[in-house]
Amino acid sequence: MAFPLAQDIVLRFSKEWWLSVGIALGAIVVVAAVVNAFARRYVRRLIDRAEQQQRDDPDRDRAQRLRRTATVARLILSTFQVVVWTIVVLVVVGSIGVNLGPLIAGAGILGVALGFGAQSIVRDTLAGFFILAEDQFAVGDVVELQTTGGAVSGTIEALTLRVTSIRAFDGTLNIVPNGNINVTSNKTRGWGRAIVDVRLTFDQDVEHVRTVLHDLFRDLAGVEPYATGLREEPKVLGIVQLAVDAQVLRVTAETIPSRRWEIERELRERITMRLAESGVAPPANPMVVPHPPNP
Repeated sequence: MAFPLAQDIVLRFSKEWWLSVGIALGAIVVVAAVVNAFARRYVRRLIDRAEQQQRDDPDRDRAQRLRRTATVARLILSTFQVVVWTIVVLVVVGSIGVNLGPLIAGAGILGVALGFGAQSIVRDTLAGFFILAEDQFAVGDVVELQTTGGAVSGTIEALTLRVTSIRAFDGTLNIVPNGNINVTSNKTRGWGRAIVDVRLTFDQDVEHVRTVLHDLFRDLAGVEPYATGLREEPKVLGIVQLAVDAQVLRVTAETIPSRRWEIERELRERITMRLAESGVAPPANPMVVPHPPNP
């Protein structure tokens, strides 16, 4: 039995077959590999440009458009790879004499069977499509997601039609199925607001502190990161809380959304130093006296 089989293989893959079919199949595989490599390189360049734009260009709208373009290109690339290589495999298998009819029929039956147990996959894919179509978030955005498993926050590191990958501040990578997202809070769109609360003693002259802070804000107008990170000069709102041991003065600043936290940190440091230079002492921490144990 082995000899007729070997003879059939030799006859099937003869020199004429290689000249008429084999070379064409090889060309198809090479073209598919080259196109795939160029597509991956193009997407990588888009992502690098978006990251560079976000770091260096004050035009945040343009950086946002590049991030979205990179996200869409990455999704198109993944879909393109699946479609192209599926077609290549089918062409190669059909060309070597395998009957594709039973394979396609079996795949159809298997697809129906899997469909009944894959509702969550369909739901995740549809949710991912609408996330992309509505531009709810893109790679590089800082978000807080309310999911069926709880709150997840961090930076969007990857986005596919089925799942979203979020890198938390401590480095943890969270993988969230798109269908499990209930509420999306995007913290890097439009504008942000830095909020800094300053604690003062009750006998402190609030108007004097307000004057000191206004002078500080004028001095910071042309200094980084305020020059490019602020949308408008910081404002002193006034007293927002009367605590047991202090009155709380609030300072706000409208910022570029992605730089809100940086501006908050810098403002806290500058305000603390300027108040200390002006002789404004912070309130003492209240001393907690433990109650004596009951006899």
